[in-house]
Amino acid sequence: MTANAAAPAVPTAPRRPTSPPDTRPYWRRLLWPGVMTVVMLAMLLALGVWQVRRLAWKERILAEIAHAEAAPAVPLPAHPSPFVKVRIRGRFRPDLAVHFAAEVKQTTAGPEMGTELVVPLERADGPPVLVDRGWIPLSFPAHVSWPAGPVTVVGFVHAPDRPGLFTPRPEPKRRRFYALDPAAIGAALGLREVAPFTLIALGPLVQHVYPLPAQHLPRPPNNHLVYAATWFGLAGALAMIFGVWARGVAREMAAEQQTHAG
Repeated sequence: MTANAAAPAVPTAPRRPTSPPDTRPYWRRLLWPGVMTVVMLAMLLALGVWQVRRLAWKERILAEIAHAEAAPAVPLPAHPSPFVKVRIRGRFRPDLAVHFAAEVKQTTAGPEMGTELVVPLERADGPPVLVDRGWIPLSFPAHVSWPAGPVTVVGFVHAPDRPGLFTPRPEPKRRRFYALDPAAIGAALGLREVAPFTLIALGPLVQHVYPLPAQHLPRPPNNHLVYAATWFGLAGALAMIFGVWARGVAREMAAEQQTHAG
């Protein structure tokens, strides 16, 4: 091989074809992205307004519950609402008491595992009602004080629970249940008929006295302000993103015009 031999040619990559310049006017470039943005913006704003209306509706319900909680209890109606304080009169059946669920609560001795004490209340004017008298620690002695004779119980109505996929199976022989299903509990206790709801007893807390009754009527969650802020925030973010993109398109067009002018 001589010194004058030509060096081998280096292959070069083929040039990629350049895309033709976008000659559409500015408004044509923004048309379909703008239409989709407007549609999504309208949906987000509508959802935000809907949550604001839901917020006003929920606040009215909470105000009614607070009023009912402060007012005297009313006699149990034929179709009780879960957000009304009611009263019933009858006799407890301590021999048919059962335990419901398991919950850890803070006591003077520290955190303790406990359960809800549920007992039938026999009435003269209707079928027995299961009454959840409140929480007792499992370490508490078996003896629980029971009122003698007829009693008046104040509380709120709890609709029947339906056992879910992960609900533990009831233990009728040990009288332990994990869903407040009056029909199932009543059948396990040998009661031919029970009211189709449970009464959750309300009452003051007395130190070292069990069961511990509920303190307040149930209140539905009120997160509508957060939801409204989320939808309005998403709408604002979408508008900002579209604005930044449209500004970028305008700059790109200006750069193309300067290139063609040069």
